[in-house]
Amino acid sequence: MTPSLSDRSGLRAALRAARRRLSPKQRDAIAQSIAQHVGASTCFTPGRRIGLYLATPEEIPTTPLLELAEERGCQVYLPRIVDYRARSMRFVHPSGLWRRNRYGIIEPLGHESLPARWLDCIFLPAIGVDPRGARLGHGAGYYDRALAFRRWRRTWRGPRLIAILADTQRVPHVPEQPYDIRCDAIVTESGLVATDRSAA
Repeated sequence: MTPSLSDRSGLRAALRAARRRLSPKQRDAIAQSIAQHVGASTCFTPGRRIGLYLATPEEIPTTPLLELAEERGCQVYLPRIVDYRARSMRFVHPSGLWRRNRYGIIEPLGHESLPARWLDCIFLPAIGVDPRGARLGHGAGYYDRALAFRRWRRTWRGPRLIAILADTQRVPHVPEQPYDIRCDAIVTESGLVATDRSAA
């Protein structure tokens, strides 16, 4: 059964409210813990192509991860919207030039870009994630469209998809739409944990 949009909207609103209750100091502490957990894993092997994003003020900061990826010799790519109507985006290697998109999010203006399927690991923003890896995003669908190849080729090994969130954003169940792409893992202040993507 396809979940109603009201179910997802209500859950999204509740989780956003919970996230807003985190103080900036709490968000920064969570971000540092997340970077430590990722740093202890094999995600940031030198030379790997890593998809990250610049967090909004309400999200868990990603600056510690960005700095760690560069320290480890990874190639960092950030999302840039290329077509608002089609809701499509590519991942761009930052060149020092930036713009603010219509959502108020800062994007890189570099020319070196890659489709998502060529990256080794992508860290995803998330409002909520369940144990299956079902992810509740902001609702625009940019990541689901960029990662649609994961539905067509279930044996595709990459990239590894890791959702970034606080422990308070982990939920027992996220209602899914047919186009939703599940995460392979989640990382919170408690650790980096694989999801059960095959679960019904």
